[in-house]
Amino acid sequence: MPDVTPLVSAEWLAARLGDPSLLLLDVRSAVDGGGAAAYAQAHVPGAIHTDYVKDNWRAAKGMATGLLPDLDYLSDLFGRLGLTPQRHAIVISAGTSPGDFCAAARIYWTLKVAGHDKVSILDGGMAAWDGRPVSSGAERANPAPAYPVHYRAELRAELAAVEKAVEAGGDVLLDSRSAGYFAGREKSPQAKRAGRLPGAVLIDHTQMFDPATKRLRPRAELEALFAGLPTAPIVNYCNTGHQAAANWFVLSEVLGRPATLYDGSMSEWTEDESRPVDVG
Repeated sequence: MPDVTPLVSAEWLAARLGDPSLLLLDVRSAVDGGGAAAYAQAHVPGAIHTDYVKDNWRAAKGMATGLLPDLDYLSDLFGRLGLTPQRHAIVISAGTSPGDFCAAARIYWTLKVAGHDKVSILDGGMAAWDGRPVSSGAERANPAPAYPVHYRAELRAELAAVEKAVEAGGDVLLDSRSAGYFAGREKSPQAKRAGRLPGAVLIDHTQMFDPATKRLRPRAELEALFAGLPTAPIVNYCNTGHQAAANWFVLSEVLGRPATLYDGSMSEWTEDESRPVDVG
């Protein structure tokens, strides 16, 4: 399927409905898009539902609530959903807010970091599917054997690497939150302290989206948004590795910049009082 890109259009998907090489994953949760109830009311024909929250696409450990799950868990989850190395996963969100795109981007990243490169996001999600045929009720997954996960460490920034980056510099530490969180005027309940990683720069993830369409802006506008960043590798973070997944997706998958996702983010970083934070 040589024409597959990280983002696929509704027109592209409509022309391929029923293709057994595709696995359509509707990832709406109650937080982002109405969850199973919205899925049961209307979904892309053939899509199966996997709840971003209830299916534990992110794991909690201590204060850190957005960590990459254990690889054994992902192996079982992918198998239950019917994912095999040969199938191309299409991640479908609600398409109604930057937040639900973040969920789609985080699942996209999770699939790639687990070694599954055949994955795309439906550009505009279910909102872009409006006016096309839909199905209702639930569709059963066709389970496959446990997925042969191959961990791709180069896509992830773990705590030790972030500590090194803060101490030694070199990498760009990119904060994807709002200015209030960046300056320390606001604090996530998942973090013990307000503030940011020392030396970090801010690009609020919501700037990547057209407020009228709720979709990512055109490539040229995205390039302009990130043009001021140095050419060094970019470590994307937020509070729980959710919003930062959108920045990672655009930088890595759309613009081809070297980038990682720090899934622990500020919830993990601030758990240890000896780790520094900047404010102001």
